Amino acid sequence: MARFITMLVMAVTLGGVMNSAAADTTAGKARGLLLVANKGEHTLGIVDPDAGRQLAVVPEEGITGHEVVASPDGRTAYVPIYGNSGVGSPGTDGRTLAVIDIASRRLIHTIDFGRPVRPHCAVFGPKNGLLYISTELTNSIDLIDPRTNQIVERIPTGQPESHMLAITRDGKRAYTSNVHAGTVSAIDLEAKKVVAVIPISKEAQRISLSIDDRYAFTADQTAPRLAVIDTSTNQVKTWVELAGIAYGTAPTRDGRWLVLALITLNKVGVVDLDSMKLARTIDVPRAPQEVLVRPDNSVAYVSCDVSQKIAVINLKTWSVDKLIDVGRGADGLAWANAN
Repeated sequence: MARFITMLVMAVTLGGVMNSAAADTTAGKARGLLLVANKGEHTLGIVDPDAGRQLAVVPEEGITGHEVVASPDGRTAYVPIYGNSGVGSPGTDGRTLAVIDIASRRLIHTIDFGRPVRPHCAVFGPKNGLLYISTELTNSIDLIDPRTNQIVERIPTGQPESHMLAITRDGKRAYTSNVHAGTVSAIDLEAKKVVAVIPISKEAQRISLSIDDRYAFTADQTAPRLAVIDTSTNQVKTWVELAGIAYGTAPTRDGRWLVLALITLNKVGVVDLDSMKLARTIDVPRAPQEVLVRPDNSVAYVSCDVSQKIAVINLKTWSVDKLIDVGRGADGLAWANAN
């Protein structure tokens, strides 16, 4: 009996150790993948964020995409094929959307918008599962049903160069940054109409929403400041003075901070959303573009265009944990949930 009890204790202990080891191994694996639009080489990069390396690149057809979004199930990436120029500049006008299977790492479908539209930013509707895409040349947002890969609706933005797009968590409202119009369009997605056009400056860039959807943030490109729009009134509530011109922005998941790319300074800024003041800056490689906060709120990923790097910012220590090598012109970022 004593021998049996001893063996039983050993088995239980060993089982506990093995289960713990298995748990540690699982915890060490990436709970998702980071996707990056390598616009300088016309590819979608697939990155293991925990290992800190780009696993593969998927070629896009012809011209390049600037942004990327992943389907909610993490299986599919969508890359709007924008063109070979910047906003408002002459160049190729894209008219397609690349549909990429993440597991097999290959292009599986191309959706044609039917005419040149310069599709740019893609966002999944949080309630209806439709894909919303800003289309600059038609001053609109196109809606695509990912089950059929068909365009099902077109909603006007009322402004030219509607570049970036953010949707409230109830799926009822959208906000677009309209670059050289220097405005933000507030759109009722249910009524399919513009409810306000909010003046910002001569040129605006990128847009994001606070976690509670109370505020929309967009960066003035003519002065080092950030516009904070009250979404209940659709008016600029306040301005946040910055150390330099900002680009992409993203709130931390706890709603406490706004992380932003200070593109001309090669820094990341952190705005305290309680005081609406710039709290700190962090050095990163050249030309930071876009910011994505990991779902577990542990880090923020910042694409650095010229440097071909993703800077991984620790949200507890506010320091760069590591740099990940990616492709030329790293820009748009997306998180693909693990299957």
